[in-house]
Amino acid sequence: MNTRKLTFFILLGMAALCCHAQRFLGGDISLLPSYIENGTKYLDYDGKEMAPLELFKQEGWNAMRVRLFVDPANASAEHKSEGVCQDLDYVVGLSKEIKKAGFKLMLDFHYSDTWADPAKQFTPKRWAGVPAGALCDSVYAYTSRVLEVMNREGVTPEMIQVGNEITFGMLWETGRVDPLKADNWDMLGALLRAGSKACREKCPQVKLIIHTEHAQDWASTKGYYTRLEEQKVDYDIIGLSYYPMWHGTIPHLGEVLDSLKADFAKPVMIVEAACYYSHHNDKWANSEEKISGGYPVSIEGQREFTRQLVDELLRHDNVTGLFWWFPEENAYGNKVIDSWLNRGLFDNATGRALPAMKEMRRFKAPL
Repeated sequence: MNTRKLTFFILLGMAALCCHAQRFLGGDISLLPSYIENGTKYLDYDGKEMAPLELFKQEGWNAMRVRLFVDPANASAEHKSEGVCQDLDYVVGLSKEIKKAGFKLMLDFHYSDTWADPAKQFTPKRWAGVPAGALCDSVYAYTSRVLEVMNREGVTPEMIQVGNEITFGMLWETGRVDPLKADNWDMLGALLRAGSKACREKCPQVKLIIHTEHAQDWASTKGYYTRLEEQKVDYDIIGLSYYPMWHGTIPHLGEVLDSLKADFAKPVMIVEAACYYSHHNDKWANSEEKISGGYPVSIEGQREFTRQLVDELLRHDNVTGLFWWFPEENAYGNKVIDSWLNRGLFDNATGRALPAMKEMRRFKAPL
């Protein structure tokens, strides 16, 4: 069978599978326990107080994402003030609440003591000075231990991210790469294979996600996942971040999703998405900025972004998940984080659910 025919049958099989697949709708609610402990009031659209997990369930959500740091006690004071606190005990406790409420669980390994993203992938303090070859053993042993604990506690994840926004690699400088260059992919490939191997052994039914964030750049996205194929990295799902202020327009995202379907026989999930509704008390935003990624910085602007995003995702049968990042942010009556992001799904000023959440539920329609 020639390559063209083989590719056709692979894609045909994936399309048939998608017809019977489940869409996952949810969010990364990693800071929710901190808000609950601080007595935060979550209100529905009409101002009625509700438990947030109940509200999410009412809106059709069926999965939740939780981040895990190696030793968040080693994070800087600034990062702790931004919500870095998720050690294994914390994650197990939150995961029990998630499972009890009937949601599927996505575990997001950061392989860092603090935020891991395209600008930073700090090697955990406990692995400082570990030789490159032995670092793969560290990843394998740590991943295995975490999953042994989660299995024992009855919170086995259904989905696992092996790294967070690792477009430029992880565990810098050892595992740093550039998706447009050939350097150091053997090292990153070895690190990812070590993490994936541990996940397969401890959680045989799990779906593995490799998460990148350069959706605005097809050359980088294609280059990255092509390198993973060359490295024979074991994973099931392509995970993307999509924020309109950083990752291009929604029509461009649609082109990237079409290209991923043509070139890679794997489903895609948007594992992080969000849009501003305000810049109040936000130390990172320009207070004069009224437009973000082409959308007004307003409640209506956030709703319109979400409507357009869901409309676009529904056009692509290879997209099987949509997760909002930090939907639980809610400064109403508390001070959990020092500076607000104003990209969640509750109004920081009133505690009320925002209309963008209503738009999200349309994604849940069967594939």
